[in-house]
Amino acid sequence: MIYLGHVLAHLRKDLRLEWRSKDFLNGMLFFTLLVLVVFAIAFDPTSYPAIARQISGGLLWVALLFASMTALNQSWSRELRNNVLDAHRLSPAPASAFFVGKAIANFLFVTFVEIVLSLVFVLFYNLHPLGDTWLLLLILPLGTWALVSNGTFFSALSLRTRNRELMLPIVLFPISIPALLAMILATTAVLTGDSSPALWIKVLITYDIVFTIASVLLFDTILNAD
Repeated sequence: MIYLGHVLAHLRKDLRLEWRSKDFLNGMLFFTLLVLVVFAIAFDPTSYPAIARQISGGLLWVALLFASMTALNQSWSRELRNNVLDAHRLSPAPASAFFVGKAIANFLFVTFVEIVLSLVFVLFYNLHPLGDTWLLLLILPLGTWALVSNGTFFSALSLRTRNRELMLPIVLFPISIPALLAMILATTAVLTGDSSPALWIKVLITYDIVFTIASVLLFDTILNAD
C-alpha cells in the first residue's frame, strides 16, 4: 500500500502539471493530426477501401510513435528544473515507484491522443473493420504500453547525454521493432479480417511483461547513476 501511494503521488503530480500547461497533449495532437491530413491529401482512402485498411494500421502506429517522442522527452526535462530529479534521488521512496508513476502518466497522455486519432482515422479513411473490432480494445492499450514503458525508461537513460532529444529515438526505435511489428500486424489483421491477430497479441503481452519488469528492476540504477 505504501508503494502504491508513492506511485499515485508521482502520477498526480504529472497529471496536475500537464493539466496546467497542456504541453504534451497540444504537441502530440498537432503532430498526429498533421500526419493524417497529409496522408489523406496524398492518398484518397475512400477510392481504395481495401488498400486503406491494409495501410491504416501502420499509419496509426507510426503517427503515435513519433508523436509520443514529444511527451517522452519532455516528461523528464521537467524533472531537471529546480533540481527536482536530485530531490527524487535523496527521497526514501522507491525509485521504481517514480518510474511506474511517470510511465502511467505518459500512458494516459498517449492514450488520450490515440482515442482522438482513432476517431479521426475512422472519419478520414472511412474505416469499417472486417475482423473482431473488440480486439482493438486489447491491441491498442498493449501497443501503447509497449511504446510508453520503454520510452519512459530510455528517456531517463538519455537524460545525461548532450543531444537527448536525438538519442531517445536512436535507442528506442530498434528495441521497439518487435512490438511495432506486432502492433501493426495485429491492427491490420483486425481491419482487414484476413487473419487472426491472436499470435501478435501474445507477442505484445510477452513483450510488455518482459520489458516492464526489466525497466522496474533497472530504474534504480539509472536514476542514481553518476
